[in-house]
Amino acid sequence: MIQLAQILFILSVLVILHEFGHYITARMFKVRVEKFYLFMDAGFSLIKKKIGETEWGIGWLPIGGYVKLSGMIDESMDTEQMKQEPQSWEFRSKPAWQRLIIMLGGIIVNVLLAWLIFTVMYTTAGKKYIATQVLQENGLQFGEVGQSVGFQNGDKIVSVDGKFKENFNRMTMDILFSEEVKVDRKGEIVTLNLTDEQIGEIISKEGKNFIGARTTDTKVDSIIAKSAADKSGLKVGDSILSINGQKIRFFDEFGTELRKNKEQKVSVVVLRNQQTDTLQANVSKEGTLGFIVESKPNEDYLIQQKLSFIEAFPAAVQESWALLVYNVKSLKLIVRPKTGAYKQVQSPIGIARRLPDTWNWEFIWNFTALFSIGLAFMNLLPIPGLDGGHALFTIAEMITGKTLSDKAMGYVQTGGMIILLTLMALTFGKDIYFWISETFFTKN
Repeated sequence: MIQLAQILFILSVLVILHEFGHYITARMFKVRVEKFYLFMDAGFSLIKKKIGETEWGIGWLPIGGYVKLSGMIDESMDTEQMKQEPQSWEFRSKPAWQRLIIMLGGIIVNVLLAWLIFTVMYTTAGKKYIATQVLQENGLQFGEVGQSVGFQNGDKIVSVDGKFKENFNRMTMDILFSEEVKVDRKGEIVTLNLTDEQIGEIISKEGKNFIGARTTDTKVDSIIAKSAADKSGLKVGDSILSINGQKIRFFDEFGTELRKNKEQKVSVVVLRNQQTDTLQANVSKEGTLGFIVESKPNEDYLIQQKLSFIEAFPAAVQESWALLVYNVKSLKLIVRPKTGAYKQVQSPIGIARRLPDTWNWEFIWNFTALFSIGLAFMNLLPIPGLDGGHALFTIAEMITGKTLSDKAMGYVQTGGMIILLTLMALTFGKDIYFWISETFFTKN
């Protein structure tokens, strides 16, 4: 329920402010606003009240919101008013440059909101990020897929497409968008060029967890009941010293040795209560024993910089621009079929399931800023039905002096809405299916 409350709060803030951007610019140019709705009121609304010329309300379908402007074919698909003579208060009666500003009003507010949130967060909680240089001090550890595409445990990232990112999370994303990755492998610079298929393997099987800090921690944190580790006599608190005579410095070395000895017996030396003990264990066919070691949390690599307002505002602008660039890169990845990235597109339901199950204002506001830039980018796309589609036609009119007929605009708007609704149905359907499967059919 907390996850649902968080996503509804975030969506409500973003939708209200986005639509307010359209509303305030419309009123600035004296365009009549007939409706202002949070969420869609298909068939009926939960709450509505008319104040002046505008009906304010909340719809029952939480997939966005809208403002209905007089003299415009929009989401409401109301074409009847277009058959009447244009009135001075109508959208269609205004100059093209004014209509363009109204169309971009929501996007502008989304960007300004992100700037505001980041500025406030940087001056209060501080600018936080996981430091790449600190995290990869002992090299990096990769999952099986990461190793299969060419990385090796102990590699250190030198550059991704010629750049080094101090923010580790950003660098991880850059690798998935990359054309060239350079790593330092035991003092030698090695160049990796990942294919779309390899990137797809990482995304579908390991995601951002395909890479992490190479841990020197070998102390046992938990043991799976009745596992090979449990049967061997391994105990919580034991520290792994060696396997089959091979001294263990980094825990990934232990995993490598296990995979070499699948379904065989191995000798493991542990340190327990300041004394060493030798255990015999049978490795599973997956190359595991069934225990987890303590891991150093990412917070240990966290850099926190509290900024003054003069420092925070330009940093907020820079962060917003970086997020916009990542949205562009993500779209490019999605339209490359071999990566399979399109399968990872999520609806608000899917996003909500990934949110923390505790209410954390710092996380919520940072996520709202991130989502606000994403909403701005999405609405910039030149798709009929989105702000970018309307803006594109308006710009074309400003250049050519010609405009689409109301009938043609109706067809275009209908086509755009069909595309958007189809995409929404697919993403919502996928996320609902996974939610039901995991909730009711996944065995404990």
